[in-house]
Amino acid sequence: MEKMYTSLGIDEDVYRFGESINDSLRERFLQIDETAEYNQLKVIRAMHECRVSEACLQGTTGYGYNDLGRDTLEDVYSKTFHTEAALVRPLIACGTHALSIALAGNLRPGDELLSVSGKPYDTLEEVIGIRPSRGSLAEYGVTYHQVDLLPDGNFDLDGICAAIKPQTRMAAIQRSKGYDTRKTLSVSQIGQAIERIHSVRPDIIVMVDNCYGEFVERIEPSDLGADLIVGSLIKNPGGGLAPVGGYIAGKKEYVENASFRMTCPGLGSEVGPSLGLNSAMYQGFFMAPVVTAAALKGAIFAANAYERLGFDVLPDGAEPRHDIIQAVTLGSAEAVIAFCRGIQKAAPVDSHVTPEPWDMPGYDDPVIMAAGAFVSGSSIELSADGPIRPPYNVYFQGGLTWPSAKLGILMSLQSMKNAGLLRISG
Repeated sequence: MEKMYTSLGIDEDVYRFGESINDSLRERFLQIDETAEYNQLKVIRAMHECRVSEACLQGTTGYGYNDLGRDTLEDVYSKTFHTEAALVRPLIACGTHALSIALAGNLRPGDELLSVSGKPYDTLEEVIGIRPSRGSLAEYGVTYHQVDLLPDGNFDLDGICAAIKPQTRMAAIQRSKGYDTRKTLSVSQIGQAIERIHSVRPDIIVMVDNCYGEFVERIEPSDLGADLIVGSLIKNPGGGLAPVGGYIAGKKEYVENASFRMTCPGLGSEVGPSLGLNSAMYQGFFMAPVVTAAALKGAIFAANAYERLGFDVLPDGAEPRHDIIQAVTLGSAEAVIAFCRGIQKAAPVDSHVTPEPWDMPGYDDPVIMAAGAFVSGSSIELSADGPIRPPYNVYFQGGLTWPSAKLGILMSLQSMKNAGLLRISG
């Protein structure tokens, strides 16, 4: 085994360091496998209840009327997530697009959007209008307010209740940390916030950005009262097979409202062809629990490796996990770049490419992204990225298989060692 890693550019010290980390995590990895088994059975049960058949794997073109596979897949999602309805479409370009549709479909001029988990992810700032942008919610008269999390990372429940106004129509919760340094929120924490919000105003729509969190735990925010959960198919629920798409699941009325923004008023979810993608989207969702488990193992491996080397990591090596993202504070732009270049070298696609920071659309700082993926930009595949700004955090995620994720972290260590940015001795 060591010779195989050596052939890929991993030296003896890095390999043996990695094996010592791996040996310490065997019991924890068994627990992850048990959660994956539970969630796998949950998906299979939903597929049985929806009577998924070979005909469902076929696609449609044009208007997409009466697309059996598309409609059945949405039933599978709603049964798995225990919601009234779901919208699962290749027409949804990304997670930000799905969130934008859910927001714009359910907010009207004069309404207020209240973010109760602090500042949202960078790409949503222009959707909301925090950073002025053409077509933002602010341009349509939707106001915005936020309640920051407490210093310990928990919801400010009293502050949230005090912030609710007569015009507050929707409360938004971002489960994962994005490019922030806070902790990811657990489903239990989210459930407590939802309960408090609804105790003040039951009519407030609580929407959870569920990206990176699906299938990490045995329950989802929709099990604890979320009115809408939203995510991307090139993250956890696509299982690395869905080539594009997003989902919105929740109460039927709110999902339908989103569908009228996805297409247009009067048409909604009745149109939108699946374009031959049904098979990949079904199989990806079927695979999602075990693929998520592989990515989760990679994140925990990364946390323990970098923590042992003296770097600040979030979550730390022992904390319970609520998403697949691992943040590592590297302290310099050079270290972030070296880390990402190591991840790129481990990728199955474009391993020969050298990533560089660039001004990506939707971001306020230069961002470096390492991703040699079968699906372009897929965050459930081995990838790492981060904005080039202090304190110089890098965000690692993905790995369709555990060996791939493990190699990625070892290669990141090797790249940083080669650049003289860390020392590893046998």
